[in-house]
Amino acid sequence: MQDRDDDVRLMLAFAAGDEAAFAALFERWSRPLLRYLERTVDAATAEELVQEAFVRVHRAREQYRPEARFSTWLYRIATHLAWNELRRPRRRAPHVRVDGEAAAPIAAPGAPVDEVVHARRVSAEVESALAALPERQRAALWLAAVEGLSYAEVAAALATSEVAVKALVHRARSALADALAGSGGADDAALEVAR
Repeated sequence: MQDRDDDVRLMLAFAAGDEAAFAALFERWSRPLLRYLERTVDAATAEELVQEAFVRVHRAREQYRPEARFSTWLYRIATHLAWNELRRPRRRAPHVRVDGEAAAPIAAPGAPVDEVVHARRVSAEVESALAALPERQRAALWLAAVEGLSYAEVAAALATSEVAVKALVHRARSALADALAGSGGADDAALEVAR
């Protein structure tokens, strides 16, 4: 509850002209928002959309009303921006390294090679299964499971009902579990991600 009060206090202070309050909100929310957007669009576009979301927050400061959590309002802005980006006819292709391979996750120093290879395989399977989910399912699952928003907050962010969010999250988890179980090599760690 303290974070919610701080966010509302900061946004109201910003609406009253305190630019430092806006900087504090940006510092607090830019990274989580970037992680969320990277699940929908490529990293470069996600960075642009984070900036655009905060530009919109800046423009709407005088109209802001603390009827919902600041984060819910911010995620709603970002979700609409991402969905609009996906509808563009010139949708950007994902970034591929010069050598043609995807970026590998960083392993802990001294980790055995077989564990690193296994972790990369599981990570790739989970990423692939997440990418295959419909946009609304992926967004609902990410906001609820990773960002920790309540179903009511996810519903507000996605402009839908709480019942619809429960269904979206359930379908997303089921699809992930099916995809990971059907991948042949998925283990308990990969399947746990779907739960």
